[in-house]
Amino acid sequence: MLVGLKQVLDISRRSIVVLFVIAVILQSLVLYYNPLFQTQQTESLDPARIYAKSNRSIVSVRGVAETPTVRSVRATGFVISHDNSHYVITNFHVVDDVVNSTVTFSNGNSYRAEIVGSDAYSDLAILSVRCPSTELIPLQLGLSSSLKVGASVVVIGNPLGLSSSVTAGVVSQVGRTLPSQTSGGFLIADIIQFSAAINPGNSGGPLINAEGMVVGVTSAAISGSQGLGFAIPSDTITRELPFLAKNGKYERHPYLGVQLVDMNYPLSQAMRTNITWGVLIQSIVPDGPANRSGLIGGTQRVTTEGHRYLIGGDIIISIDRNRVIDFDALSTYLARNVVPGQTIQVEIVRSDRRMVISVEADARPPAK
Repeated sequence: MLVGLKQVLDISRRSIVVLFVIAVILQSLVLYYNPLFQTQQTESLDPARIYAKSNRSIVSVRGVAETPTVRSVRATGFVISHDNSHYVITNFHVVDDVVNSTVTFSNGNSYRAEIVGSDAYSDLAILSVRCPSTELIPLQLGLSSSLKVGASVVVIGNPLGLSSSVTAGVVSQVGRTLPSQTSGGFLIADIIQFSAAINPGNSGGPLINAEGMVVGVTSAAISGSQGLGFAIPSDTITRELPFLAKNGKYERHPYLGVQLVDMNYPLSQAMRTNITWGVLIQSIVPDGPANRSGLIGGTQRVTTEGHRYLIGGDIIISIDRNRVIDFDALSTYLARNVVPGQTIQVEIVRSDRRMVISVEADARPPAK
């Protein structure tokens, strides 16, 4: 009888130990996953809440452009604050060559607007509006550099004249480059690609994340595309705003003086190299930074898959030890990290030999 009781007690003790271990494990799992659940709850998108909170800060921008022909302009902008002043931010292409600009708030009140500063290279402009201070409710700028591909976003604007329209989507990619008719042949760097529907009239409106912070300025949609929109990142606004407000312009875009193409497998085969990534220097601007530093452009013409290239030049594979996969990566790194007068370490492949060359960046020439 005593032996049987002892066995029961031993089994009970083991059961208690097992239950205790299970409880500890469960508690650890709860502590580990709870912040993830909280993050998911924080980042869940609520377009209705975002619209209700943001719409009073968003305006319709109107005017008349006189060149090359007279045309009516209607787009979007939104209120931001800087150094105890309020401005309306929009795209440069919205107000370029526009006269008699006005902004209209969601309550229908309209006021004259004047351009305070602009940057064609980033497609940004800020306007001053003479109106009661009660009209000027600024939106908060977030960190576009923290955006993740797949993150939810909302766009509010005036597509095709339909005021205060809201659409939702996700961040499709970051660090794109985008051509612009106003940037003198240069591409706009570090662009956000998103899937929310936009149309003419959305230009200049805010791209807003799940927390209600502005992470971009809607700039363009590709004609005929579906779910393909682009925005200037909020980090670009933050970087340029003090200069636009004080000097009316931004002159700190880095310039290397090179024409580049992305490397690819067919091109690498034509060049007899195993480097299938990076950017190939096609040509170099005389007396530019790349030329002064000893970088080399192409000398021999080849055609692969219907595309013509100049080969024989240097292949850029990294800048300051940051891998350069393609032109988008190079442009994004320069936009985020380099200013005129700064020296960067450019790693290249030349005749299958790797080397590092120091290059001091210049400032781009004025766009307009």
